[in-house]
Amino acid sequence: MLNPTIQRRRLGNALRRARERAGKTQDEAAERIDAAASKISRLELGQSGIKLTDLALLLDLYGVRDEQADSMRELARAGRQRGRWSGYRDAIPDWFRQYVDLEADAYEIRWYQPEVIPGVLQVEPYIRAMSSTAHPRPTPGELDRQVKLRLERQANLHRADGPTLGFVLSESALRRNIGGPAVITAQLAHLAEISHRVELQVLPFDAQTYETASYGFIILRFDPATDTDVIYLEDYTDAAYLDRPDAVRAYTRLYNRLCAAALGPAESRHLIQQVADDLQRRAT
Repeated sequence: MLNPTIQRRRLGNALRRARERAGKTQDEAAERIDAAASKISRLELGQSGIKLTDLALLLDLYGVRDEQADSMRELARAGRQRGRWSGYRDAIPDWFRQYVDLEADAYEIRWYQPEVIPGVLQVEPYIRAMSSTAHPRPTPGELDRQVKLRLERQANLHRADGPTLGFVLSESALRRNIGGPAVITAQLAHLAEISHRVELQVLPFDAQTYETASYGFIILRFDPATDTDVIYLEDYTDAAYLDRPDAVRAYTRLYNRLCAAALGPAESRHLIQQVADDLQRRAT
């Protein structure tokens, strides 16, 4: 059973297609349910659930009948259920909650990170060191919840039937000395070990190409029969979810160019070990 976030996105896509086939605008749809046009936008993006009474009004406006209407009502009911990560609501910012649900149901994840180690590859000491500099700083209880959530996400992604994972990291992410030599050395050892199980490449400082991006992004791919692919972009206090086909194609091309510019898996492991050795020599 897909999680509620996926069900809301499926319903949102179906509502948008039905509205466009009916030749109706978002303003006209909003007027029918006595709401702002922004609410229709959120519904079509899968960012909120919908009451069955409002859904009935929209289905009537769009001329949706019979089995299609029944299917959309079922999606609406499923989308109002609690998600698998609802027990961590206190540990997840509002703008990040949709991501953790999408991540759990993706069949392929491609992640580019230029400055820090991606969250799902972090060891616990690294997680705690990163969180210690957050603002506002979490309480010990909040930090424990954040660590537990991240480790559970890692376990979910690395299960036998989990998604295909691919990562491109900048060399600067390896060399940023977060938590001190002992923490970063343990983190690098973990990266070297896990690189045998996931696709992990490093974009070195001396790469023979200038292809790069100063911002991180994640490509989440889904079964086309159930959902559209999503590009996740995050800043300091918010996130964007892009699912327009042109945006997905553009970021996919960018990721492929970054892969081509980066070292291969074996060479990347060698650089990871080299960085770890450099840190140990400086620490002694």
